[in-house]
Amino acid sequence: MGKAHSAAFASVGTVFETRLKPRLVSIAASSPESADRYASAFGFERAAPDWRALVEDPGVEAVVIASPQSTHRDIALAAMALGKPVLCEKPMGLDVAEARAMVEAAKAAGVANMVAYNYIRTPASQYVRQLLAEGVIGRITQFRCTHDEDFHIAQKTPAWRCEGDANGCLGDLAPHAINAALALMGPIAELSAVIETVYPERNGIPVTNDDQVQMMVRFDSGVMGHIASSRVATGRKMGYAYEITGTEGAIRFDQEDQNAIWLYRKDDAAGQKGFRKILTGPDHPDYLPFCQGYGHGTG
Repeated sequence: MGKAHSAAFASVGTVFETRLKPRLVSIAASSPESADRYASAFGFERAAPDWRALVEDPGVEAVVIASPQSTHRDIALAAMALGKPVLCEKPMGLDVAEARAMVEAAKAAGVANMVAYNYIRTPASQYVRQLLAEGVIGRITQFRCTHDEDFHIAQKTPAWRCEGDANGCLGDLAPHAINAALALMGPIAELSAVIETVYPERNGIPVTNDDQVQMMVRFDSGVMGHIASSRVATGRKMGYAYEITGTEGAIRFDQEDQNAIWLYRKDDAAGQKGFRKILTGPDHPDYLPFCQGYGHGTG
């Protein structure tokens, strides 16, 4: 993620033709040697000996946190105390108490802040939000969302993924599905959830966190929904997908085909009923800066 954010900041000025152009000033890592290597590879002006030195550097005006979850709170609080905006990777912290502390610190400091839920910002999902706001599929009656991948099926796996709630599926993949639900459907009023560890051991390493989770939810609007996530879903590589059912139609989206949505309209003429694939293009939100042609894809 450090590489992804570095590449994004290096190119965002060109992609969106912004007046201000970010500068990659300083980068810290697990060791000074790693920081030196990343600074050279990613194009930073210098390497910091540790995160504290980076945050306190007067040349650094904003901080991106793409380090292990156990370090998020301390880095965020230190940066915000100095009045520096923070972009933090998810999950925000090791538990809800840490996340709430970060939220309160951001409010107190009055600094710009964001958690890196990027998938809901794809042009296709922004277009879906627009369709919902316009009532195109009528009153919503049901919402289903998944984020399934199969990367944790392989026997060889980093030990850190096998322990700690924040490193399990509920802390790693599920937040993206929950974020999609909140962004598309609004706050959740009621929730019933179960988690499961499918493989109790990995290459001799005991697994003490969850492999998959299922949630039945009721939104504030009254709509019922289902949210599920798995890191052992065989065959799924980027199974961030949702289906929204309404009284006048339905919408489907799958991140493995991220530059399209599927729209069903109840009132389509006889003989033409069925889901219709809509390719995103320059007429959809934030697509044009990336590409000028329909169906070419934002990447």
